[in-house]
Amino acid sequence: MARRVLITGITGFAGSHLAEYVLREHPGVEVCGTWRWRSRMENLDGCRDRVRLIECDLRDPVAVRRTLEEVKPERIFHLAAQSFVPSSWTSPLESIDTNVHSTLHLLETMRALGLQETWLQIACSSEEYGLVHPDETPIRETNPLRPLSPYAVSKVTQDYLGYQYCQSYGLKTVRTRGFNHTGPRRGEVFVTSNFARQVALIEKGKQAPVVKVGNLEARRDFTDVRDMVRGYWLATDGGCTPGEVYNIGTGRDVTIQWVLDTLVSYAKVKVTVEQEASRMRPSDVQILCADNSKFARATGWAPSFTLEQTLLDLLNYWRERV
Repeated sequence: MARRVLITGITGFAGSHLAEYVLREHPGVEVCGTWRWRSRMENLDGCRDRVRLIECDLRDPVAVRRTLEEVKPERIFHLAAQSFVPSSWTSPLESIDTNVHSTLHLLETMRALGLQETWLQIACSSEEYGLVHPDETPIRETNPLRPLSPYAVSKVTQDYLGYQYCQSYGLKTVRTRGFNHTGPRRGEVFVTSNFARQVALIEKGKQAPVVKVGNLEARRDFTDVRDMVRGYWLATDGGCTPGEVYNIGTGRDVTIQWVLDTLVSYAKVKVTVEQEASRMRPSDVQILCADNSKFARATGWAPSFTLEQTLLDLLNYWRERV
């Protein structure tokens, strides 16, 4: 059992849920996490007094070395990233610089400090698969990677850096390709949260009864964030093979239209839907659905939340905040 873990991006959506999971399910483990001046500290309202926060910009190799020397973690969960796909179209260099350099600095520092026994879980992405043909679903880890956004390219690079440093230097990296995940605290720019927030605003009379949408035809495999972070922990718990890559997803894909219809069905008022051109992407991944059998065999992981429950929890989250 790890005595001390480090979560990069602990104030983020998944990072804060992972911190809560470790504190709840593994008492006695010290939880440390990196943050920056603009971090969403409110995400840690439920556990801030029980975690050790370290200010660190992962793009700064000096700061990364200082952090790892100070913490000496048995497990590192690398969740910090520029994770909003549309932003990578407008600022591709920022996405690639942030995601690639942060990962490279962690790996180089682990190598320099001789941390061969420290597990490093790298939160990669199903977006790496990109252009997926209908006969290639559900998607296995062996599927070709055809990234369709600068964000996806940056995650492919993170992914293969993890593989290379395991093979070249013996670091205990494990790469998890997480499929879409959502739930309470999801940033409002992400589709499920954006829809839920709009419904909550309409219910409160703060928005006209029209939900603005983008592409509703894309199909996604949505996992509850609370199931996803449990998967992150299991990935470093001994069942996975260092250097290997594992899909984490439910194996069930739904259209964005289905997500919208489900959230609208929970609404307390009547709403209509309107498509906005500004919400459309230059190119969009049409289908992402996970074959999670490799990860399930290695760890015993299986989702515990239904998507219906996740969406209702997300809507209730926004009902309390708008």
